[in-house]
Amino acid sequence: MREALTAAATRRVARPAPLRQAVYDALTELIVNGSLKPGQHLVEAELAEHLGVSRQPVREALQRLQTAGWVDLRPAQGAFVHSPTEEEAAQLLGVRAVLETYSARLAAQNAKPEDVERLWELHQDGVDALAEGDVERLVAANTALHSFLTSLAANDVLAEMLGQVGQKVRWYYTPIAKPRGKEAWNEHAQLIKAVAKGDADRAGEVMRRHAERTADFYRRQFAAKSGRD
Repeated sequence: MREALTAAATRRVARPAPLRQAVYDALTELIVNGSLKPGQHLVEAELAEHLGVSRQPVREALQRLQTAGWVDLRPAQGAFVHSPTEEEAAQLLGVRAVLETYSARLAAQNAKPEDVERLWELHQDGVDALAEGDVERLVAANTALHSFLTSLAANDVLAEMLGQVGQKVRWYYTPIAKPRGKEAWNEHAQLIKAVAKGDADRAGEVMRRHAERTADFYRRQFAAKSGRD
């Protein structure tokens, strides 16, 4: 674990923020970006050292992380990063598909020419990251494009719901971002074209298929790792 934290260039927690929340956020991000991997044992003392805090806020954060489904606390064994099940992923990505399909429809109805231009800029960021093989940048570009579409939808309730699932979607997406990349960014291009035309039906359909293909790709990767394929 020490090597993973060092490689991630973990920053020390800033004191002005409420400490327990800052530690919770820092550990969540380390899990999401893959620095702390599913099944990995989490040692309080090592986490506290690298975050520059005492063990107490780390212990409190681990309790909260268990409640949120990021960590498993095992009696007499300690804390471990949760390993998502296929069913958990299917449920989350299924909900995401429904929400983002609606988001794409609304975005197509609301987008102005300058918004479409920004979508193409975000798309180029992703294409460039894919060409460079930069997974971190690729995931960030994917998140930015989807987030901008959500902002174009101009629906606060929808944005809140997508925000609730967003971190775990990013967690599931990171391992498949590179192998899924070329197909995914081609689909993004189709989506932007539909949004540019103001075609809500087409935008919704492209997004639905995009989300379903991502979920199916994740399922196949999960099955392969489990030795079922």
